[in-house]
Amino acid sequence: MNDKVTIIDYNAGNIKSIVNMLGYLGEDCRIVHTGVELKNASKIIFPGQGHFAQAMNNLQKQDLVQAIKDSISAKIPFLGICVGMQILFEESEEAPGVEGLSIIKGKVKKFRKGKTPQIGWNKITTTNNNSCLKDDFYYFVNSYYCDPADENVVAAKTIYHESFCSAVETGGIIAVQFHPEKSSNAGCEFFRNWLNKT
Repeated sequence: MNDKVTIIDYNAGNIKSIVNMLGYLGEDCRIVHTGVELKNASKIIFPGQGHFAQAMNNLQKQDLVQAIKDSISAKIPFLGICVGMQILFEESEEAPGVEGLSIIKGKVKKFRKGKTPQIGWNKITTTNNNSCLKDDFYYFVNSYYCDPADENVVAAKTIYHESFCSAVETGGIIAVQFHPEKSSNAGCEFFRNWLNKT
């Protein structure tokens, strides 16, 4: 096992901000591009940013799909951010016909109300199924949100004209719709909690 935090580079993620945050917390990290490189990871971050179909297509090209599934099956701590949360689900209205990783049952849906994308600070309200987050304001940039089939995996909810799932936690997975790396003190505390948990 490699003790450094492993960041998946799928040619679309917001990696620099993640690296900066981890560096601020005194944490070493490494960036991987292939499934082979991912195999000895002890902690994994899938950064957010990009289109659902683009993310899945790049994961296929880089032979990362099965490697991610295997890591999650082995309960390797996995942090998904924004699109990194969405690709865990079965499908997305952003890319009809494109299959997600299907690790969490449910669908990614487009906001029906309000201006999209939602850009800016919004408050999350945590559930009992939460080990790293606190009720606070975090930075969002999203037009889509995850709708889990099982309510028990929801770790936090947020209101943007309607209530939606803004974080999930199940097995070794913690995934968030917002960008903790851009969320100032609240985001920093979340990363610290996640690192300590893993």
